[in-house]
Amino acid sequence: MTRQAAPVWRTFLGWARPYRARLALGLVLALLSAASVLALPPATQRLVGQIAGGDRTAGSVLLIVALVLANLLLNAGSWFLLDRTGVILTRDVRQRLASRLVRLGIPTFDRLRPGDLLSRATADAASVDDLATYVLVGLGVHIPVIVAVLVFMAWLDLLLLGLTLAVVVLSFLVFRLVAPMIRNASMATAEAVGTLSADLERALGALRTIRAFGAERAEEARLHGAAEDVRRARTRASLWEGVSANVTGLTYQLALLTVLTAGAARVATGTIEAGVLVAFLLYVFYLIGPMQNVIQALASYQSAGAGVTRIAEALAYPAEPGHDPPEPQADRSPLSVRFDSVRFGYGTGPVLKGLGFSAAGGTVTALAGASGAGKSTVFGLIERFYEHEDGRILVGGRDIRDWPLAQLRQAIGYVEQDAPVLAGTIRDNLTFGVSDATDAELAEVLRMARLDRFVAALPDGLDTPVGHRGGTLSGGERQRLAIARALLRRPRLLLLDEATSHLDAVNEAALRDTVRGIARSVTVLVVAHRLSTVVDADRIVLLDQGVARAVGTHEELSETDDLYAELLAHHLGGLAPVSAPAPSGGAG
Repeated sequence: MTRQAAPVWRTFLGWARPYRARLALGLVLALLSAASVLALPPATQRLVGQIAGGDRTAGSVLLIVALVLANLLLNAGSWFLLDRTGVILTRDVRQRLASRLVRLGIPTFDRLRPGDLLSRATADAASVDDLATYVLVGLGVHIPVIVAVLVFMAWLDLLLLGLTLAVVVLSFLVFRLVAPMIRNASMATAEAVGTLSADLERALGALRTIRAFGAERAEEARLHGAAEDVRRARTRASLWEGVSANVTGLTYQLALLTVLTAGAARVATGTIEAGVLVAFLLYVFYLIGPMQNVIQALASYQSAGAGVTRIAEALAYPAEPGHDPPEPQADRSPLSVRFDSVRFGYGTGPVLKGLGFSAAGGTVTALAGASGAGKSTVFGLIERFYEHEDGRILVGGRDIRDWPLAQLRQAIGYVEQDAPVLAGTIRDNLTFGVSDATDAELAEVLRMARLDRFVAALPDGLDTPVGHRGGTLSGGERQRLAIARALLRRPRLLLLDEATSHLDAVNEAALRDTVRGIARSVTVLVVAHRLSTVVDADRIVLLDQGVARAVGTHEELSETDDLYAELLAHHLGGLAPVSAPAPSGGAG
């Protein structure tokens, strides 16, 4: 997981390219601020000499005051500019990451943890600000300052410079040993925070299930363990950062004592003047600050580099192509669907093994079969969440891979098996992806989904919040809301994945009437969950082990296919489901 320093720098500089002028100006101001500080020791040396010689000191005092004020103003300007740029750059990175995450390919998303992705967009992204301020200033400003200070020291006294350099080299050798430890501990901390976020997202997403099964203690133990892992990782990082800071501080004190002792001896022997020693000691003080900042910047670079690495990994996840806004649909005619010897698997084994069937435009086609037969997989392939491996899928007589992805999905209304509802209001959920819908259109789809009376009885009507994942709604209400959302798109092809599973008999009958009514202008594919669904279908495709075992009407299959008769008796009839081997990988 770790990378060398150069890739982190290249990644950061690539992100910072639009703000190079701001960063450069910030560095220039910081360098000028440092220069004003470096001018103080000569001015102080001059002041000491004037005092010793009884000369006038007003000019030297004014110069020192001017240098101090210039340092304050330049430093404040530099800090504001760099900090503001760091905040903007962090925003840009988070926006880029958000754009990538919402466009992740479904196969990629299936193997990731949402909580860990959330951690990358929040905690890890903060490392970009650290690079733009602490690290950039620490290395871009203080290294030149150190070089300048050493030059001034050499001009004053080479022997004292040699003693100082010996201690400085010792400090860098210590950091060289500690830096990999900081890097590894910081990466472990970022990974542990990602795991904690993922476990929290998992627990909050299944809170009702946790309560129903009395699993609070088990989930609490899992979360406490994840939090403890973060503590241990952060403690290791703090330990190595503390070792670096304390050893470095000790070497600086040693440098000061060494210079003071040796310098006092040289003053006593008349080798150098007292003003030279005072100026040299001031430079030692000015060297200590930049050296500490450089060491801290290198440590921050190690920890921030871990965050940048994780962000860069997420930005490299493959995204779906072709998300340009589609052109408005000129053709509203129903779309036919045809599967021709389609093969597909999730990586753990084949799910569809040469599936072939067709659904004519303006008809209702039901997909029936035992769990794991591949019914939901068919919908995933039509939506192009997954790419089939062999065979052809035709939508509207056109190869599905020839459709622009956004245009294809614009023509499809999809009601998923668990009918997800997003946090927000009923209006937010209805107009999701159809922001220009009129009130009349909203009222129509509410009526079609049998939600009109329910919404009218709410205090805030369409503006009533539905809670996290629609927690304030019943299962049937969530399902009908998802159906209304799909109908608002005025689709040419409607995919209903067990869309009546949470509906009572009255609302199920009403939905059947709705489906029959819209089937004249929309092609409907429905995964059969109940007998009533297949009875009303124009055609039924019976899936078994990834192939179309039989195709026909309810009456035809009832008389000719034993598996269909068994499904009617045990599964579609509402009793226990048929026991059948289910291919792994999410087919259903």
